[in-house]
Amino acid sequence: MIAYTFLILVTGVERIVELIVSVRNARWAFARGGVEYGRGHFPFMVALHTGLLLACLAEVFLLDRPFHPLLGWPMLVIVLLCQVARYWIIGSLGRQWNARVIVVPGLGRVVRGPYRFSWLRHPNYLVVVIEGIALPLVHTAWITAIVFTVLNAILLLRFRIPTENHALASLDPPAFRTP
Repeated sequence: MIAYTFLILVTGVERIVELIVSVRNARWAFARGGVEYGRGHFPFMVALHTGLLLACLAEVFLLDRPFHPLLGWPMLVIVLLCQVARYWIIGSLGRQWNARVIVVPGLGRVVRGPYRFSWLRHPNYLVVVIEGIALPLVHTAWITAIVFTVLNAILLLRFRIPTENHALASLDPPAFRTP
């Protein structure tokens, strides 16, 4: 349980670092005329993601969840691969990456890294979904995996993805916008 606690704490520190980068990138975007979309759902996103980390620890400690190597090790590998994917995404977006939905008019869409695949419009959300399942399952916290996945789908992504699609559509030339 000590190693799992360390994993969750490291993940929490990583999220704090991401928020710092996000604030820096938001300042940069707003200084260039950036427009924020869907501001209202951001506090729910922070609460849900913070809740994931706290619930992982609570379920493992309060319900005495065991570490099952046949489940835990593959899930840990998936969690680590999600971090690699997350940094690929953040690196590909550069200063345009943000935890909020902010677009800078005139910059256009990013089409490098995972964004070069037209069939994968929101790779970061795919990573979040996979990680939201894998991170709790590293230590058999299956209730947390289910609850986070359902809440993420129903309460967050249901609003976040259309908001981001609307924001990204504002970057498209009129001839390329879908009705």
